[in-house]
Amino acid sequence: MDASLNITVVGHTNTGKTSLLRTLSRDENFGEVCDEPSTTRHVEGMKLVLSDGTPAMSLFDTPGLEDPGGVLDLLEHLAQMGRYDGPERVQHFLQMPEARSRYEQEAKVLRQVMQSDAAIYVIDSCEPVLGKYKDELSILTYCAVPVLPVLNFVALERTREAEWRAQLARVNLHAVVAFDTVVFDEHSEQRLYERLRTLLDDRHDRLLSQLLQDRREQAHWLRRAAAEQLAELLLDSAAYQRLMPKDTDPEVLRLDTLRYQDEIRQREQQCVDALLGLFRFSRRHVSEQNLPLVDGSWEVDLFSPDAVKHYGLRLGGGAAAGAAAGATIDAATLGATMGLGTASGTAIGLLLGGSSTSLKQRMLNRMRGYTQWHVNEHTLTLLALRQLALIRVLLKRGHAAQSSMALIPAEDKDWHLPKTVKTARLKPDWSRINTDLFDANRIDRHRAVRDLTEELLSKL
Repeated sequence: MDASLNITVVGHTNTGKTSLLRTLSRDENFGEVCDEPSTTRHVEGMKLVLSDGTPAMSLFDTPGLEDPGGVLDLLEHLAQMGRYDGPERVQHFLQMPEARSRYEQEAKVLRQVMQSDAAIYVIDSCEPVLGKYKDELSILTYCAVPVLPVLNFVALERTREAEWRAQLARVNLHAVVAFDTVVFDEHSEQRLYERLRTLLDDRHDRLLSQLLQDRREQAHWLRRAAAEQLAELLLDSAAYQRLMPKDTDPEVLRLDTLRYQDEIRQREQQCVDALLGLFRFSRRHVSEQNLPLVDGSWEVDLFSPDAVKHYGLRLGGGAAAGAAAGATIDAATLGATMGLGTASGTAIGLLLGGSSTSLKQRMLNRMRGYTQWHVNEHTLTLLALRQLALIRVLLKRGHAAQSSMALIPAEDKDWHLPKTVKTARLKPDWSRINTDLFDANRIDRHRAVRDLTEELLSKL
């Protein structure tokens, strides 16, 4: 590893050392994470780099300290044999036969710590402060390298964070960071690097300052990129439209409607995949989770009545007025607005909703013998809420998370579509789905994406 700063991650078995490295590196594939003890058997290294490719630091994952009491007894025995300071005792221990047999795993850890600039000591904050953990802290003090304790799993109700902080203060370790590797918090990550900077000498200050700034910029960029993906989805879906002769055979009309709905579903799936890619998660994080997804696809049908009920949307306005005027919405066409059956032009206009200009355009198409198909505002709202919920979950998800992904409860069920989205319904050349009409060079669309991105950012 060619980074100038080397950090070793140590701790007892199954405290979350590998999980910490996955989260810091945004790499869900580093090492192996499971509930079984002694998963990591060898020292494994990884590198954190800045956005420009500059190496920032090397991090080393180590096996768990399974018998710290036995190692501490040997180190104290060495102290009785001569005037050895802490590092000398550790070096003598590493030369002993026991370091290649009974305590081989502990020797791997201490050898790596002695070669590092600092150590991060990972603690399962839900565990009581037992003697074995006190022994581990004593052993680390013999290595004479700065130690930063990291309290893991602090988001759980059964955490003993206060007890651990009190114990760490007793051994003069006051620079402590609470960092949950499953429920990610970017501010906790910032504090981790800031505390490391205070522990290390000045020659590492510039590098850690660059890493801190780079992480801040990445977090800002990630939010903006996610909001932009959602903005693109909403504009593509709102501007999407299809014209069909009003005398189309009912069966052909039904099949066409299903095909048009699938095109919207596919566009939503593209957005889901893009968001997972942005946050560096694979589909396996959602394939068996509690989000309404199945293998990365939405389980709750975007166009079904259950979908509207699932998200608590209030069906009113144009839909209610249309129904009152005698128009009907078939289950196969929910989520689509269509001029069908015996409903009058006025009823169809009320059903479709939107501005008077939109109504005039639809009426003109109707007079020319065509029916217009496009996504109604309730379905567009559902699209927005589902993607906002997904983004919020991903923003708080650590890359070591193994449990089911859960939707953050929606706080904006009555959220109304931004004006930009409503405007898009009059702009069929704004939608990439309308391949025969889409114009990638339209300045007004670029401006709409920018404005809508800013509005969506306020929701994140």
